[in-house]
Amino acid sequence: MNPQTPLTIGAVAKRVGVAIDTIRYYEREGLLPEPTRRPSGYRSYGEGTVARLRFIRRAKNLGFTLEEIRDLLALSADRTRGVKAVKQRAQQRLADIEARIAELERVRGGLAELVDACPGHGAPEACPILRALGGEEQP
Repeated sequence: MNPQTPLTIGAVAKRVGVAIDTIRYYEREGLLPEPTRRPSGYRSYGEGTVARLRFIRRAKNLGFTLEEIRDLLALSADRTRGVKAVKQRAQQRLADIEARIAELERVRGGLAELVDACPGHGAPEACPILRALGGEEQP
């Protein structure tokens, strides 16, 4: 495809793998610039929009919030401090993910103990899982 050929919103959505409503939402949120309009009123996009959407999608997959993505997009154009600031944001995101993983591992361990302790039959009041969920202390 010619990089100068304007794209419809549907073509952009298909190339990036997002819904058309997602593109409109990102436009409203200021993550994408307002597209030019054809004489028919339809939106017209270029390859820059495709690249920016891919950036947004990949950043979301790495756990960045839309506000953080907005910052990353702004920093990507900052020639003097951009890379350093991007690295700092990524380090913070990594620390947040590691903290969530530690919490999930703690929850997994507790749940595994409850599952192992539960015989899977008998009276509900004897079930360690139900007792734990009900707030009673385990023996």
